[in-house]
Amino acid sequence: MKQQIIKWWESRSPRDRVVIAALGALVAVVLYFVLIQSAYRARTQLGASVATLRAQALRLERDAAELARVRAVRVPPVAQTDLRTHVQALITGAGLSGGLLRIDATDANHVQVVFGSVAFAEWLQWVTVLQSQQIRLETGRVEALSTPGMVGSSATFSRARAQ
Repeated sequence: MKQQIIKWWESRSPRDRVVIAALGALVAVVLYFVLIQSAYRARTQLGASVATLRAQALRLERDAAELARVRAVRVPPVAQTDLRTHVQALITGAGLSGGLLRIDATDANHVQVVFGSVAFAEWLQWVTVLQSQQIRLETGRVEALSTPGMVGSSATFSRARAQ
């Protein structure tokens, strides 16, 4: 193979050899600059993505530290009184007893509350109060009534479990 290339090269005139060599050098220079430009563009893009990834890593580290801090905070113990009685007192305190149809304790840690007609904003505020008392909404169904802002609801609440 090498012999054939040498033979082919020697069969060319000196002028053809200069033109072929010049074209070969030109092609090599063009390829070199195309590759360098492509590598430079990729390097710039990667540099930008490294900065973004570093910012994300920093944010994740802060979130992990916050999560560790929150987990370390002691949750106040849940009152071990009768859950039904406690929820009933919160309903009365929120002024929602007029719309209460039924409140049943399914077991010591679960209570089902059914409202016939109650203002949605007040019901939602009451649920927020329950959550602050370590009583969480487990299941719920809220239906809009014909009166604007009024809803009927059926919900099951449970004591928050220690993690």
